[in-house]
Amino acid sequence: MRLELGKIFIKDVQFGEKTEVKDGVLFVNKEEMLQEIGGDEHIKSIDIELAHPGESIRITPVKDVIEPRVKVEGNGGVFPGIISKVDTVGEGRTHALKGVAVVTTGKIVGFQEGIVDMTGEGAKYTPFSKLNNVVVIAEPVDGLRQHDHEKAVRMIGFKAAAYLGKVAKELTPDEVSVYETKPLFEQAAEYPELPKVGYVYMLQTQGLLHDTYVYGVDAKQIVPTILYPTEVLDTAIVSGNCVSACDKNPSYVHMNNGVIEELYAQHGKEINFMGVIITNENVYLADKERSSNWSSKLCKYLGLDAVIVSQEGFGNPDTDLIMNCKKIEMQGVKTVIVTDEYAGRDGASQSLADADVRANAVVTGGNANQVINLPKLDKVIGHIEYVDVIAGGAAGALRPDGTIEVEIQAITGATNETGFGYLTAKGY
Repeated sequence: MRLELGKIFIKDVQFGEKTEVKDGVLFVNKEEMLQEIGGDEHIKSIDIELAHPGESIRITPVKDVIEPRVKVEGNGGVFPGIISKVDTVGEGRTHALKGVAVVTTGKIVGFQEGIVDMTGEGAKYTPFSKLNNVVVIAEPVDGLRQHDHEKAVRMIGFKAAAYLGKVAKELTPDEVSVYETKPLFEQAAEYPELPKVGYVYMLQTQGLLHDTYVYGVDAKQIVPTILYPTEVLDTAIVSGNCVSACDKNPSYVHMNNGVIEELYAQHGKEINFMGVIITNENVYLADKERSSNWSSKLCKYLGLDAVIVSQEGFGNPDTDLIMNCKKIEMQGVKTVIVTDEYAGRDGASQSLADADVRANAVVTGGNANQVINLPKLDKVIGHIEYVDVIAGGAAGALRPDGTIEVEIQAITGATNETGFGYLTAKGY
């Protein structure tokens, strides 16, 4: 599959009479957008606000972050199986509004939503502080069940991203990135002298608001399978998660997966990038065994020499991570795992809940238990009171003077396990 990703760089977002892009500025007709994304019976009110880099704005609780896109050429459309028909994506041309994102917020869904500060100390830890954010505040009807609440907000976010993305369809991109992976035998023969490398992409699928969707299917219902990398970059995978904000993969991260982008950058130079194996993270031991057996089997089936394995979440999924690592290594395939750490506020505790001697090549996104003090900001979009109960917060986290003491676990994207952030650590 060959995917052309046309990038339209957005330097500012403003409300205007017409939703359009002029001179690098995205103008949004607020009333039209509200009409486009509204109508869900589970939501009693929707509003839209804008948050720009450097502004004294705090967005919390953040549910998802989504990049606006539109399909220009090729099969399918954006968010297949959810917004568009269930056609296979990953080829043709897609246009993306870069530098802008849809951010969803409102009353809390699952206690693990996060914080995005647009300035100050907290902004240093989240990559989303650098974007011009179109923030959708969706408030649920009284008494709504959590899973209905999550689904309603999730769908509103995708509708909003598709609505904004449509303005890019007829635009000439500022830059076009081309990604291509050929059919398996053809790809293997193209660079026979280079090591064949794959990517085992672990998706958070433990249920109870811990869900990820592949072509609209809840991934806890699948067995591990093979995707073209271009499918991932073309909105085939999206988030339905309410897991800890620091290491969840918002939809924006799936659409801009840094591991895949870097593997493509080295493709044909240092490695032969063969493809992506998606696997789920499970609750029960038998399911963990099944999925790790399949992921290791597929690595051998593809004839890989090495893989990168990235995790989503922590604690229970650490077992899935180590099972994948151990079994893939036992197939004779070298592994590098990408994770983050929960090593206690002093950094002295065991970083992962599981371990194995074969997990000897590790990239870390940092210690999620690190404590940070956030200043009072001039404006809050959402509900500030929830910082006392979200993961990484605690009773009294919100101080009387408006400052906040939390672990960076509460900051969206702070320790992301695809490397979509700023933190890491070096072992000696």
